[in-house]
Amino acid sequence: MEEPELSTLKHFIASDQLSLDETRALLDEAYALKYNKGLITEWAKRTLLIGKSLGVIFFDPSLRTRVTFDLAMQQLGGHSIVLDVGKGVWKIEHREKVVMDGDATEHLIEAAKVMSRYINGMAIRAFPEGKSWADDKLDPIINGFAKYATVPIISAESSVWHPCQGLADIMTIDDRLKGTKKEPIVITWAWHPKALPMAVPNSILMESAKFGMDVRLAHPPGWELDDDIMARARELSAAAGGSVRVYDNFEDALSGARVVYAKSWGSLKNYGKPEVEAAAKADLRDHWRVRMRHMERTDKGIFMHCLPTRRNVEVDGDVLDSPFNAAYDEAENRLHVQKAVLLRSLRAE
Repeated sequence: MEEPELSTLKHFIASDQLSLDETRALLDEAYALKYNKGLITEWAKRTLLIGKSLGVIFFDPSLRTRVTFDLAMQQLGGHSIVLDVGKGVWKIEHREKVVMDGDATEHLIEAAKVMSRYINGMAIRAFPEGKSWADDKLDPIINGFAKYATVPIISAESSVWHPCQGLADIMTIDDRLKGTKKEPIVITWAWHPKALPMAVPNSILMESAKFGMDVRLAHPPGWELDDDIMARARELSAAAGGSVRVYDNFEDALSGARVVYAKSWGSLKNYGKPEVEAAAKADLRDHWRVRMRHMERTDKGIFMHCLPTRRNVEVDGDVLDSPFNAAYDEAENRLHVQKAVLLRSLRAE
């Protein structure tokens, strides 16, 4: 069978942008890179991106994303330049037609166009401002770079999506369970002192739906994900023969689960109102935390989290220190899927 065409990987921004076949082809390459399968020898891997450079631009903090993009380029023979906006790099304004008399010195338009003259691609991380979901949903920074750059743009997490994390998640599930079809996954909201972005839950929801899993999304009332995201997940799930169900009590979703994926996210209902959200979730802390007794109700399930996580807040430390924990595999797989993405994006540049 002919390998699916991945020309749409010019920019890699959204977790629903690749078809199931295209995603499988990308994961096949990640597996080959991870396990040295086929003709990809250790020496050959080090030459695949010789002469290629990647700008890794962070508007927000990172640990795994920073390290894995940097290492991926090094291990494939290329070079990365890591830039922290506002720390050694000018503050960047992204709003169009704005009068720049504030504290931002450079506009995204100039940054995107000039960086495109220097390098072969960019990975951009930009969290939501957290004031208006209607504005944040437009992903103005990542889409602004995609609009004005002339090289591939890869999302290193935006307001809406964390596509590389989603790929690492589904690779981890597929590798650990030896398949995904109709496997039950619980994606559960977890209590957190802050209102966190929805990019990670959106991405694991989309990938698990795309791969035909029995998706059980659990969250308290008021923490629903965006209607368009839910509709797209159900569309992909139906095409793959899976299912998407929503629970308002995470314990009701646990029976027979093979995966428990915990992640906190902010409330759309109270978006931009941190004090109101804090009051609304004050009584939810003890119930919405993954404990050993929850994992023991699964069918030899694995625990997953994108990391970082707050021990004994989102998940008990006992779970993280147990054989249930697959979060370290998940973190490692970020390196391999990003190598595959970089090869698809940069080799032709």
